[in-house]
Amino acid sequence: MVRTLRLAVAQSTVPEDPANRAAVRAAGEDIRALMVEPAGAGARLAQFPEGALVYPDKRVVATGPDGTPVPADWSGATWDVLRQEAQRIAALSGELRLWTVFGSLHPLTPPARPHNSLYVVSDQGRLVARYDKRFLSNTELSYLYTPGRPEPTVFDVDGVRFGLAICIEANFSALFAEYERLDVDCVLLSVMVDDPARATVAQAYGTLYNYWLG
Repeated sequence: MVRTLRLAVAQSTVPEDPANRAAVRAAGEDIRALMVEPAGAGARLAQFPEGALVYPDKRVVATGPDGTPVPADWSGATWDVLRQEAQRIAALSGELRLWTVFGSLHPLTPPARPHNSLYVVSDQGRLVARYDKRFLSNTELSYLYTPGRPEPTVFDVDGVRFGLAICIEANFSALFAEYERLDVDCVLLSVMVDDPARATVAQAYGTLYNYWLG
C-alpha cells in the first residue's frame, strides 16, 4: 500500500529570554499564524524549530556579571505564559485538523533544571507525546537543562511513523540507527542554529537508513 503524507516545515520567530512575557506570547501568535497556510494546503503535519516558543540564550540565563558561565536562573521564566501559548497551539491544531510539532521548555520540580523538549499535538488538539532532548552539549548539561530519558519517541500519523531528534543530537549516529530499527518512515530533526552542517548530516542519515528527514 502506498502511503502519502504532506509535511510542512516552518521557521517561526524565536525569543531568547524566557522572562519576556510579551515576546513569548508573540512567538505563540507567530506559530499559530504559520499553521494556517499548511493546513489550507493539505499538510497533515507542521514541524517547528527547537525552542519555537522560547530558546533561552545562555548569555541571558546562564552568565554571571563577570561574563563567566553560571547555573541558569529559571525563577523568572514565564511558565504560565508558555503553558497558555502551548494550549492555544493545541486548540488550533484541533480546529485545523493539523498535527503540530513544536519546541519549548518543560519545567521540572526545582532545583531540577527543565527539559529542552518537542511537543507533539494531534489533529484532535491533544498532546500525544513529548520528546525531551537526550544528548546535550557540555554547556547545556553543565548549566541549562536536564537530559531526557534514554528511550526514543515515535508516533504515527495516517500510517506513517515518525521519530524525533533535537539539534546537536544529529552528531549521535546511534540515535538515528535506533529509529531505523524501530521502522520509522521519517525523523523530524528540529534545530535552532544557523548551521548548514546539520542539514547535510541529516541527509546522510536519510540515505544510510532509508527514511525521510524533516
